[in-house]
Amino acid sequence: MINRFNATLMLESLRGKRMMFVGDSLNRGQYVSMVCLLHRLIPEDKKSMETYNNDALTVFRVKDYNATIEFYWAPFLLESNSDNAVVHRISDRIVRKGSMNKHGRHWKGVDILVFNTYLWWVTGQDMKILKGSFKDVEKEIMQMSTEDAYRMAMKSLLRWVTRNLDRERTRVFFTSMSPTHSKGDWGGEASENCYNQTTPIADSNYWGSDSRKSIMKVIGEEFSKSEFPITFLNITQLSSYRKDAHTSIYKKQWNPLTTEQLANPASYADCIHWCLPGLQDTWNELLFAKLFHPDLI
Repeated sequence: MINRFNATLMLESLRGKRMMFVGDSLNRGQYVSMVCLLHRLIPEDKKSMETYNNDALTVFRVKDYNATIEFYWAPFLLESNSDNAVVHRISDRIVRKGSMNKHGRHWKGVDILVFNTYLWWVTGQDMKILKGSFKDVEKEIMQMSTEDAYRMAMKSLLRWVTRNLDRERTRVFFTSMSPTHSKGDWGGEASENCYNQTTPIADSNYWGSDSRKSIMKVIGEEFSKSEFPITFLNITQLSSYRKDAHTSIYKKQWNPLTTEQLANPASYADCIHWCLPGLQDTWNELLFAKLFHPDLI
């Protein structure tokens, strides 16, 4: 049993501090969840939300506490051709090797950092890794397996954290892979996905095929070598049960739906992101517990 989320205690702990979530849209969801869990305690004229750097950075300010809760868009953590926070739907994804400083300069001085990166690496193909600069006329690009590319990114992250953060000041967390329910491998029909699912998966041993254990192995191997203490938020198994918790068809549609899609709602159901309030509030309960009661879980 973990301690329930205490918004008052959380706000007090953030007094005079910065908390930042770094990663992709799933980490943005956890960021929004945290803001929602706290903002009801804050008078309207004592809080604000602003974006910077072409929407790459979102900052929620709590004026009376001199505190900020922030989200920084970096889906690979390393520099990539998907770094535009608005226009990033690029199928031919390229990640620049050894480029953590490009984004990392925005993370310095933060008191609580929560990283995530996973789904953008899982393309079904080898990852394209750029050696050199995106500005080079002739680009040297090599291909690596997902696991090798991910290991490269974790090594870069751990090296950056060790060199640039003060372990006496900054707490660092890393959130594990967020599962999807895009196919019914929980025992449903092969064509089934999260659409119209209303109950969790009851099998306690369930592990979806979308959550690569090979990636979890990479994280375990690399983090065990870290000189800087990093707290691992393992949300994968508990989230795997929640096939009923996705945004499904209830989300903003960036492009008009076709007649064919409207006739088949399952075809456009979002089985990646999660409803709020919902599962990601539980992720923040786990984060809260790790912050204040690390020895209890």
